[in-house]
Amino acid sequence: MSNKYNSVLAGARVLILGGTSGIGFCVAEHVLSQGAIVTISSSRQSKLDDALQRLKASLPDSAENVNGQVCDLSNVDSTRPNLEELLKTVTSTHPLDHIVFTAGDGIKIKPVADLEVETIQKMGHVRFFGPLLLGGLANSYMKSSRTSSITLTSGTNITKPGKGWTTVAGYGAGTEGIARGLAVDLAPIRVNTVSPGAVHTEMFDDIPSDRLPSVLSRFRERSLTDSVGTPEELSEAYVYLMRCSFATGSLIEVNGGSLLA
Repeated sequence: MSNKYNSVLAGARVLILGGTSGIGFCVAEHVLSQGAIVTISSSRQSKLDDALQRLKASLPDSAENVNGQVCDLSNVDSTRPNLEELLKTVTSTHPLDHIVFTAGDGIKIKPVADLEVETIQKMGHVRFFGPLLLGGLANSYMKSSRTSSITLTSGTNITKPGKGWTTVAGYGAGTEGIARGLAVDLAPIRVNTVSPGAVHTEMFDDIPSDRLPSVLSRFRERSLTDSVGTPEELSEAYVYLMRCSFATGSLIEVNGGSLLA
């Protein structure tokens, strides 16, 4: 059997910011299974240690191909130097082929009438300033080739926001704009965005167990597939954007048809 399809990511060096849980973790597991050399990043060493243990247990034959680096993006004043230190460390021997950005801190929804400038700015520290500053630095640490890529993450709340989600929707729309701008600025390196709908990740752990079934049921009812997404399913979109060297400035929506329901 020809190996031209399943060997595209073999030996590729991939950095995943937010790779210790949810979608980012499954992207790491997915590309690791395809022979990539993976670095996952998180703000806390404890989360890195746990994620690395799980990845190595899942794919013991690839255990030597995965490592982790701490990078805190929560303080906007230190975001750029922290990212630069991360990139320097990860590329000390080889440049990167791909970067995936799924990082995001907890979302605390507030009515738009109650928003203050400080609150608005804080909500964008990771989700907006992070990918924008990363894009400004990445060119010096990646292979300058159409086979290289950066993939950002937005969400369906941009197109169909709920009450109180105005700030999140604004930053998400900004992320998609950043990706299109970077696709022009960094060419031939490709830059794309994945927009997930409702995905059952660890973020649902904050919902009380007695309420979780009804919350998941509401999400299923709002889809055309009568389902809630899984991080494993979402990883397919990120891997596609890494593998397809003709995709740039693109937006991949994975939402079970919820925007049509």
